[in-house]
Amino acid sequence: MTAYRCPGCGYTYDEAKGAPREGFPAGTPFGDIPDDWRCPDCAVRDKADFELTSGDDAAA
Repeated sequence: MTAYRCPGCGYTYDEAKGAPREGFPAGTPFGDIPDDWRCPDCAVRDKADFELTSGDDAAA
């Protein structure tokens, strides 16, 4: 599983944990989150702004 961080506030979306308060259960891949989703903590950054922070692709 991978994690993605909001560069504005530091909120991290961890695929293993999901975001239950946002309606995404544990195990929900970041790619399955709608493209118009915004950071739930700051609402400033769009999904496209999130940075990959861990997982198989982070080292690439």
